Amino acid sequence: MAGRFTTRPELAGTFGMVAATHWLAAAAGMHMLECGGTAFDAAAAAGFVLEVVEPHQNGLGGEVPILVYSADDDAVFVVNGQGVAPAAATREAFTELGLDLVPGSGLLAACVPGAFAGWILLLERFGRLPLREVLSPAIGYARDGFPALPRVADELRAVEPTFRRDWPSSAELWLTDGIPAPGARMRNPALARTLARLLGEAESAGPRRPAQLEAARRAFYEGFVADAIVSFARRPSPSPAGTHPGLLSADDLAGFRAALETPAHLAYRDFEVFKTGPWGQGPVMLQQLALLSGFDLAALGEGSPELVHVVAECAKLAFADREAFYGDPRLVEVPLGDLLSKAYNDERRRLVGDQASHELRPGTPGGRAPRLPSAATGVGAAGPAHDTCHLDVADRFGNLVSATPSGGWLQSSPAVPGLGFCLGTRAQMFWLEDGLASSLRPGSRPRTTLSPSLAFRDGRPYMAFGTPGGDQQDQWPLRVFLYHAELGLPLQQAIDTASWHIEHAPSSFHPRRARPGELEIETSFPEATLEALGRRGHRLVAVAPWSLGRVTAVCRQGDGTLQAAADARSGQAYAVGR
Repeated sequence: MAGRFTTRPELAGTFGMVAATHWLAAAAGMHMLECGGTAFDAAAAAGFVLEVVEPHQNGLGGEVPILVYSADDDAVFVVNGQGVAPAAATREAFTELGLDLVPGSGLLAACVPGAFAGWILLLERFGRLPLREVLSPAIGYARDGFPALPRVADELRAVEPTFRRDWPSSAELWLTDGIPAPGARMRNPALARTLARLLGEAESAGPRRPAQLEAARRAFYEGFVADAIVSFARRPSPSPAGTHPGLLSADDLAGFRAALETPAHLAYRDFEVFKTGPWGQGPVMLQQLALLSGFDLAALGEGSPELVHVVAECAKLAFADREAFYGDPRLVEVPLGDLLSKAYNDERRRLVGDQASHELRPGTPGGRAPRLPSAATGVGAAGPAHDTCHLDVADRFGNLVSATPSGGWLQSSPAVPGLGFCLGTRAQMFWLEDGLASSLRPGSRPRTTLSPSLAFRDGRPYMAFGTPGGDQQDQWPLRVFLYHAELGLPLQQAIDTASWHIEHAPSSFHPRRARPGELEIETSFPEATLEALGRRGHRLVAVAPWSLGRVTAVCRQGDGTLQAAADARSGQAYAVGR
């Protein structure tokens, strides 16, 4: 349900705003604010609820990048909750199995689960509420039930044969009572027990909050959760057609820590936009903004074929650079300063012509020669891009949070017996070809699509926003940002505008195919606009209105007014404030 809410934090009884891709998560976050918590407590509570109520979109075995503005620090940080590749995840480990790509499902594609460590670090560094308060909503929904989303039922129907034939632990978890009807009550008592046990281990460390949070982290990465994950992941599949054993070890989990990092950022008009580093695709939005800064988008007009064309062509250039240069900067050199520089983007902008490009054209930042995967020229239908969740929070204290939890989808990997969740498959975003920025390297973070966003306006913290959607996570929110920043549309109106995205670059998901020149676009655009884009050479794929995106946003206006908005496209995103 879409909504737009406005309130003044200085008024008595005002707590803040939460927007999330599920209404129960938004409600849980709002409850934390009403209990005296901060945006950070609210985000973590909402995140844990999302792992329960959207199991086809994210899970406790997945990952989360989080962007935060801390009013106490007057600074923006990235909480990096992205797990790393196992030490045994070498190119040879996959090629010896006859694989030329990391699989898109199964235990072999698992990285270390990073989500739990990410949420715990957020709470430890910035939160104030006890862990019991934060985990209680998720434990309650997992134990007592929540209404099944139609898409959960659809996913379970699609994977039922695999579950019953090859993944018995998943069948036991999700199909004991058959496929739920939309709106029927679903439960996950195993996950409720896991979360309750993590809470029990935390509270056994004594009354001090820091000790409790560290005890919970150890119980997950060095205790009973890690033991169950490693025991299950390394065993052979019960079915010959099931899945290869995984590569995760006890040392991989015990050695992992979420990290606090400095964000990438770019000034654009009177805004400054913050993203994750290039271990994720986040800076690709900044590159698009650097390219678009040379165009008068307001003069082109909302929804015009000229505006859609320019934005699409700039996206192609930025995503080509993503393929050539983005990777884990701890292990490879990423020329981010050059990629975001004015001189580089002034030069790249000259490639935007009147006709749509069907070539993948990375640049030469700082004189560096680009190197693309040899498979990047492969053309074909993209694989299924499993979805994601998103949430944004603004509180009365001036804090902002944008988080994009994902991975550990119920359809991605067999459930770990007794834990109530499965492992993620984020390693599919590595290439097995050597020498690339995003090649598989033991201990490396995959170059993910997960991409929360924060923006300042006139030097002050202003907006948190984002969306699920794989490679579209830096396209759909970009449209909303441009319409709001350039054309002056209110947040909800900007979200409600007709949407589009390119499919030009290789998909980040198995089987990594590209569709050069393809522009997926909602038919809510006028027919004349679609025809004009076709004449410019775009390969149009027309889709139903209200089908592209699940954008949410919160913002703090210059006068202190808080606002929130959510996309009606999914029928489940929600914005709430009090």
